[in-house]
Amino acid sequence: MLFLLANVVAFNHAWRFTHFSAEPGYYTPNPEQLSVGEKLYVLATGIKNPKPANRARPAFPYQTVSIQSPNGRLESWYDTAPQARGTVALFHGYTSDKSHLLTEASYFRRLGYNVLLTDFAGNGGSAGFRTTVGYQEADDVAAVFRWLLPRQSNTPIILYGVSMGAVAILRAESELHVRPTANIIECPYGSMLQTAQNRFRSMHVPPFPMANLLVFWGGVQNNFWAFGLNGKDYARHVSTPTLLLWGTADPRVTRQETDAIFANLRGPKQRQDFPGSGHEPYWKKHPRLWQQTVAGFLARSGTTTPKS
Repeated sequence: MLFLLANVVAFNHAWRFTHFSAEPGYYTPNPEQLSVGEKLYVLATGIKNPKPANRARPAFPYQTVSIQSPNGRLESWYDTAPQARGTVALFHGYTSDKSHLLTEASYFRRLGYNVLLTDFAGNGGSAGFRTTVGYQEADDVAAVFRWLLPRQSNTPIILYGVSMGAVAILRAESELHVRPTANIIECPYGSMLQTAQNRFRSMHVPPFPMANLLVFWGGVQNNFWAFGLNGKDYARHVSTPTLLLWGTADPRVTRQETDAIFANLRGPKQRQDFPGSGHEPYWKKHPRLWQQTVAGFLARSGTTTPKS
């Protein structure tokens, strides 16, 4: 009876975790922000997860473009620079959208790049209400990359991803034959199972067996083997020059996960840790370090020269 109940609860949690609500409004905060009572309520009922919506627009000139993905129509914001050094395609994290990457996009524009910001399927202005936390999002990365190829005139394409977006990039290169010039990945998680376990630990709840059941049902509901969603394994097949960024106070991506991903990357690689930063944009606490790291990496990977 307890096993059946645990599976019913896990099934409900998995559905809410991977399916956004069409009703706007309140969403459940991150686990570390919840009170004890709120944590118990979330454990019993699942999270509230309205579809992320773009709350801001670029201050720079842009055009809205549609890109067709196997997951449906994607909405992107595209801006071209005169005599561009290349293009940076930016991909957001879980329960986020492209408007959360406007600061990063503005900096890449200052460096002389075209920028393309995309809502993953199910997020922001893109079609649908479903997320697979990086698995099917890799198809969106591949669709964006292939849309860009004929528009680049042999200039570099750099992929920039945060958390879920970073793992989607790793899978797109590992399994979908995407070959960009360089990657910049922030706080990619080690595996879907590890991510689920970390969320339960953030609520001070033993992760077994609920984390395992959550991952199992999430995969069943969305037609993929969620235990195989593994950034550490994808990294073994990535030879693209890659910059890996991580915050030392991240409660959801551990140092061990980050160490393993970095060790497994097969191509030229660089890593920068940001002291005291959590699962958040690193430019908030370390703007100068973030800018210098990104610009320096792009210069060393042959895609630009440092620019103040």
